[in-house]
Amino acid sequence: MLKEYKTVSEVVGPLMLVKGVNGVSYEELVDVEMQSGQRRRGRVIEVDSDNAMVQLFEGSTGINLKSTSVRFLGRPLEFGVSEDIIGRVFNGLGDPIDDGPAIIPEKRLNVNSTAMNPVSREYPSEFIQTGISTIDGLNTLVRGQKLPIFSGSGLPHNMLAAQIARQAKVLNDSEKFAVVFAGIGITFDEAKFFMEDFDKTGALDRSVLFLNLADDPAVERLATPKMALTAAEYLAFEKGMQVLVIMTDMTNYAEALREVSAARKEVPGRRGYPGYLYTDLSTIYERAGKIKGRPGTITQIPILSMPEDDITHPIPDLTGYITEGQIILSRELYNQGIQPPVSILPSLSRLKDKGIGVGKTREDHADTMNQLYAAYAAGVDARELQKILGDSALSEADKAFAKFTQEFEDKYVNQGYYTNRTIEETLDLGWQLLSIIPKTELKRIDDKLIDKYLPENSSDKGDK
Repeated sequence: MLKEYKTVSEVVGPLMLVKGVNGVSYEELVDVEMQSGQRRRGRVIEVDSDNAMVQLFEGSTGINLKSTSVRFLGRPLEFGVSEDIIGRVFNGLGDPIDDGPAIIPEKRLNVNSTAMNPVSREYPSEFIQTGISTIDGLNTLVRGQKLPIFSGSGLPHNMLAAQIARQAKVLNDSEKFAVVFAGIGITFDEAKFFMEDFDKTGALDRSVLFLNLADDPAVERLATPKMALTAAEYLAFEKGMQVLVIMTDMTNYAEALREVSAARKEVPGRRGYPGYLYTDLSTIYERAGKIKGRPGTITQIPILSMPEDDITHPIPDLTGYITEGQIILSRELYNQGIQPPVSILPSLSRLKDKGIGVGKTREDHADTMNQLYAAYAAGVDARELQKILGDSALSEADKAFAKFTQEFEDKYVNQGYYTNRTIEETLDLGWQLLSIIPKTELKRIDDKLIDKYLPENSSDKGDK
């Protein structure tokens, strides 16, 4: 029999202090019954002697201190899992919101799972194809990797997220692939876009969606990524699936964390965020990876909008420390109409070299990737010089690099949100663009690969 307490002494924002409790544990689920008979849920976030601090998921509006009764349920927040969750849409607390039948769970899992043990991790080394050239060709995504997308307010990161969810696949058709999508603090219009896009394109058939709206309680945002990752862990490590987790927008998660921290009157850190922001984010990001001896993997693409496009802001700054690279969206390219506006030079996948090459993508991938980066960087410099001093200041090689850069942005980067390129198509397009450059400037590619793959229309292909 669960004991009932009517000793609520203080309510501040989403927090409620209950006194005189006994046998209560951290992260325990709480049932709150108000004077009207309405029930709300919460969780214990702090226990001090016989006092318990409860975080309310649905907010504290309407709570009467004297008439509210609290029961501690003796278990943490859980999510009921089965393979039937695929193709379903849930809110941030794991309740179905798609008018489908109730989920009959195989089991209920604690959403507060810990980060993966480093000793049990297997190094990521297998390619995931997103169908997007700027990622597949230059910033390759590898199974088990954490590769965030750094965006800004008004930039089309949601379009890119939907494109990745539609197109991502593993090249081995015998392996099951699933997408777990978490919308954190998104608007109603954004949620409608994702649901319609997933449904219309058939992506929903292999996806699990968790949608927390902007007008939902901020505290629910803290549970949303944990719900999504719990579903992903079940599909990956118990059902052997290759799972891609896309979470947007992690900035909204961090803002909710700051709101709760302020309500608890904690000493603020950088920009008012709690000092444990790094630790908290790491408990989410480090739930990605591959466990030795198990076939399934969890790959993460967290998306965050940088306040004022500031990459030194605490959220992107700390995310960059924890994850293995970043894809950065450019406002300048966006203003030029380039879709998706991926900024090539500052973007990086630290594990890309492990997921490419013979048997994974193609033998020429590494060399062409390095050459495309070098040629684009040289072309950006040449183009800037061209703007200032004119064509007369450029050598013939500089003019070729400037032309390459323009063509590269127009054809390679600007592929649109509904073009799905195979890795072979991406690599072949890279070779076509490299044919603009004199063969003598292709210094990062093995001569044998040049002879094999460089198109015949290259002006100096036969030069020795």
